Amino acid sequence: MRLIVGLGNQGIKYRHNRHNVGQMFIDYLGKQLKKAKISEIKLVKTGGFMNESGRTIKKLTADYPLPSANLLIAHDDLDIPFGKFKIAMARGPRLHNGISSIEKELDTKDFWRIRIGVENRTPLNRPDGETYVLTDFTPFEKQRLPEIFDRVIKRLFFLSPSRPL
Repeated sequence: MRLIVGLGNQGIKYRHNRHNVGQMFIDYLGKQLKKAKISEIKLVKTGGFMNESGRTIKKLTADYPLPSANLLIAHDDLDIPFGKFKIAMARGPRLHNGISSIEKELDTKDFWRIRIGVENRTPLNRPDGETYVLTDFTPFEKQRLPEIFDRVIKRLFFLSPSRPL
């Protein structure tokens, strides 16, 4: 079994924030897996706030013991431009409180990250990162998310057997 967890904040006011792109990905992936009748992948969205993600992940890994290669965390990444993504084991981003919380609670960095780029600030519109990730995606960006998510899914499913899926 694989466990894919989408990070984000709870509550309606955060639903369309850049910081919740991990949870948006889980919603999208769930629909695609249902269409394809794939059931060996468990999808979960964190139920609290981003900075407390580690507690949720620790409980999940206690309930579903699995090797770290089978744990994937989907989250926003300001180090990556909007429209791009990276899938990496034990790497990145430079600063992400949700990921830091998970590393602390699990006492390891050895899990997969699905790093979905949300950086789309311009030099004229450059709020600090913490403020920026709590803003909603623009209508144009929201339209592009399904295409980005499809590329992430394709990469996940076409990685070699030594990779997560």
